[in-house]
Amino acid sequence: MSAVRPAILVIDDEQGILETLRILLKNDGYDVETVQGGKAGLEALTRGRPDVVLADIRMPQVSGLDILASVKEQDPETPVILMTAQASLQSAIQAVNEGAFQYIQKPFPNDYLLEVLRRALEHRRIRFENQSLKPDGRVRPPAVGRPIGSSKRFVEVLKLAEQVGPTESTVLILGESGTGKEVLARYIHQLSPRREGPFQSLNCGALPESLLESELFGHVKGSFTGAVRDKVGLFAAARGGTFFLDEIAEMTPALQVKLLRVLQEREALPVGATEPIPVDVRVIAATNRDLDEEIRRGGFRSDLYYRLNVISLRLPLLRERREDIPLLVDAFLRRLSEQRELPLRRLTAATVEAILNYDWPGNVRELENALEHAVTVSRGPDIDLTSLPERITAPKPQLLVQERPDPNPTLDAIERAYILWVLQAEGGNKTRAAEVLGIDPSTLHRKLARYEAGTST
Repeated sequence: MSAVRPAILVIDDEQGILETLRILLKNDGYDVETVQGGKAGLEALTRGRPDVVLADIRMPQVSGLDILASVKEQDPETPVILMTAQASLQSAIQAVNEGAFQYIQKPFPNDYLLEVLRRALEHRRIRFENQSLKPDGRVRPPAVGRPIGSSKRFVEVLKLAEQVGPTESTVLILGESGTGKEVLARYIHQLSPRREGPFQSLNCGALPESLLESELFGHVKGSFTGAVRDKVGLFAAARGGTFFLDEIAEMTPALQVKLLRVLQEREALPVGATEPIPVDVRVIAATNRDLDEEIRRGGFRSDLYYRLNVISLRLPLLRERREDIPLLVDAFLRRLSEQRELPLRRLTAATVEAILNYDWPGNVRELENALEHAVTVSRGPDIDLTSLPERITAPKPQLLVQERPDPNPTLDAIERAYILWVLQAEGGNKTRAAEVLGIDPSTLHRKLARYEAGTST
C-alpha cells in the first residue's frame, strides 16, 4: 500500500464523471489517477499498483468485470469497487461473485462513496497485516467491523449506532429474529470506550427463571440445592465492558424488577446474598417482540421499558433491504472459504435467481445458514440450485388457516401461525425450525407445548 496518500485508480468512459471524482477524492486526501475507458484502464494497471480501483461496469470493448479480472490476477488483495447507472440485483451478485469489494449505483452521495473507499482501504490493510503476521499465510479472523450493508434503511441504523456507540447510553435493539441484533450490539461495543473490556451476552429465553437469575446476578454457596460454591454472575463478569441481553421480553416479571434495580442503582444482589455488589457495565438489550403490546398485556414493565429505551435501533428485515443480499452473499462465501481453506465458490444463475426470489423469513441468519449448507453439499467450484436447502427452491407452503379465519387476529395468533408455518416448511424438524425462527430450541418446545395445551400465554 502507499506509504502516505492511498492511490486510487478511477476508470470510466464519461469524462465528466472522471473529473468530478478526481476533485472529490483529491480533496479527501487521495492520490488519484483517472483514465477514460476500459482499454486505458488496463494500460494504467500495467504501469502501477493502486490501493483501490474504482471502475464503471458498463464500458465499450473492456468492461468493469474485465478490469476486475485483471486486478485480481495482478493482486488479489486490491479492492475493486464497481459503479453503474443500470443496477440490478443479478448484476450485483455477479460482480461480488467475481470478487468485487462492493457494487454501487449511480448517482451516489459523495459521503457514501468516501465511506466505501475508507472501508475498502481498511479491508486491504487488515488482509495485508494478517498475511504478514501469520507464518502459514492463512488469514486470521478480522476484528469486529462495520456490519455489512449499504441500503438506505440499514445505513440509517448504522449511523445512529455510530453516534451512540462512544456514549454510555443504554441501547434497545428491535427487530425480527435473524436480523443481526447481536452483530450490531458487538459493533456498538467496539465503538465505545469500553471496547477493551469484556462483551458478555445472554439469551434470556434460553434458561428457566431459577437458572437465569443465577447466571445474571450470581449466587452464594448454600443459597439453593446444588449451590456448592459461590458463583460470579454475568453482570459482575462484564465489569468494565458491555452486557448484551437478548430476548429481553422473555424475562419474568420478578427478574424484570431485579434488572430495573441494576439499571437504577448500578448494583446487583446475588441469589442468597444480603449485600449488593456494584455493577459497572453498559447494557444493550434486544427483542423481537412488540414491547408496547407486551406492556398493554401486562407482560413487560413500563418502567423497565423506559430505562432500556434510551436509544432504540430497529433493524430492517432482509427482504426490506434486498439490495444488501449481494454483499452478504459475498461476505459469507468468503468467510466460509477461508474457514475451510477452500477455493471461493461461485453461484450459478439459477442459484442467484432462487436466492433473490426467496423471502428469507429467518433474515440474515437464514441466508448465512443456507450458504453454509450449500458450500457443504456442493461439489466443484459452482454452487448450483440443488445445493440450496429445499425450502428455498420449493414452492412456498400455504399457510394453514381455520375455516373461518379471525378478521382481527391477536399477536399471539399471528405468532402461532408463523411458527407452525416455519415448522411445516422444515418438514417438522424442530431443530431446523428453531434456527430459522432465530430462537432457542427450548423456547420453541415451550411454545409448541402451549399450543398443544390450548393456551396462549
